[in-house]
Amino acid sequence: MAEAPRVELRDGVVTGTEGDGVVILRGVPYATAERFAPPVPATPWDGERAATRFGPIAPQAPGAQFQRADLEQDEQCLSLNVWTPAIDGAPRPVLVWIHGGAFRSGSSASPLYEGTALARRGDVVVVSINYRLGALGFLAHPSLAREGDPFGDWGLLDCVEALRWVRDNIAAVGGDPGNVTIFGESAGAAAVALLCVMPAARGLFHRAAVQSGAPLALDVATATALAEQLAERVGVASVPALREVPVAEVLAAQAQIEATAERAFVPVIDGITVPLARPLKTLAGGSAAGVALLIGTNVDEWKLWAAADPHSRDLDEDRLRSRLDARFREGRAGDVIEAIRAARAARGEGTAPNDVFYAAETERTFRVPSLRTALAQAGNAPTFAYLFEWGSPAMGGWLGACHGLEIAFVFGNQGRGDLAAFTGAGPEADALAGQMMDAWLAFARTGDPSTPALPWPVYEAATRPTMVLGRTTRVEIAPRDEERAAVEAALAR
Repeated sequence: MAEAPRVELRDGVVTGTEGDGVVILRGVPYATAERFAPPVPATPWDGERAATRFGPIAPQAPGAQFQRADLEQDEQCLSLNVWTPAIDGAPRPVLVWIHGGAFRSGSSASPLYEGTALARRGDVVVVSINYRLGALGFLAHPSLAREGDPFGDWGLLDCVEALRWVRDNIAAVGGDPGNVTIFGESAGAAAVALLCVMPAARGLFHRAAVQSGAPLALDVATATALAEQLAERVGVASVPALREVPVAEVLAAQAQIEATAERAFVPVIDGITVPLARPLKTLAGGSAAGVALLIGTNVDEWKLWAAADPHSRDLDEDRLRSRLDARFREGRAGDVIEAIRAARAARGEGTAPNDVFYAAETERTFRVPSLRTALAQAGNAPTFAYLFEWGSPAMGGWLGACHGLEIAFVFGNQGRGDLAAFTGAGPEADALAGQMMDAWLAFARTGDPSTPALPWPVYEAATRPTMVLGRTTRVEIAPRDEERAAVEAALAR
């Protein structure tokens, strides 16, 4: 039997596993944290520690898609996983993945994020991390501050601590601490974008890929009110007293608040961790100057949630208008409906009320914020945009290019096991995955996703060149721009 790979890290020695030409370390602790307090580096250990199993995941409600059901939940969840082609001195590019899940669910253990194929194909080191979620990760209140410390954004501070671990340890596993790319999807993409404006993260990464997300943060007044509401629901006299409340009670109260709030327990613009300005203004001002950005969305993002919103599938015109009136500036919903319906008809796409609703929500929630982010960074570093249009075979193909579908193609996990029903499988899927993996790998290596097969133009405001990723991958100038423009004009700034 081959000897287990052995690595000497900052905090102690770990032993991992090896397979398919890749060494894997799982469940390596990078930090510990008290509840509602910044993380601190992990406690060193003596002897050899087995790094062969994923660590406990952040406490959360059950039901995250493609999540393993056999994983323990624990507040001490701050661990990471590493995939590397070899334990040697070769300075390979490093890609650090931050998972999504609306800042309240998910973990690094999802099979979507298995890093073997990406590490092997690109001769890179892949890292994935756990961070604190929900109220335990993002409850914010000024009364929680201790001697000038932050009073929220605990999950973002976890991400920073993980990047410090990468800086201090990645050379020991064959990675280059001077060439680190952070990438993530959905809430993970929002975290990546916010790390681009956080002073504490500056210098810890060199490129950023934002998949179906944009900076997302509450103001202090809203976050404070949510924290006080949580304390009231569990029956304690103050927000600091929530430190002693059992996890199950915190999660139950959190779920009650989330059922009625559009947004709760997400990052906060606190002026300490996240600067006191709109994140896009901070980004445009050069907070991540020199950090190349790869950013994009999927064509049918919002369809992922249709099953949880069954009435969205049988909308009539009145209910479509009523829904969009609540989401856009007064009197502008009609402009959005008209523009989306005309553009879809011109492309031969569905124009029923539900088609228009999903398209409007995709633009409002994902694509317009992403393209605003692209423009904010384009003056400070090379920026590249994509639009993913490969359709899922799930639900008879009805899901289309829904939220989260591109992840498996970036990691090269399309068509594997249970994922096949979601991603599709076969030569076309494999070809697209190869193109996307090579583009993300080129970006991690050089800051430019161009490959010999896919020359990728830099994004700029005048023409909005975008790489469209699907069965036919090509560059388009300002794709679906009628929808984008209508939604942009209808959104309150």
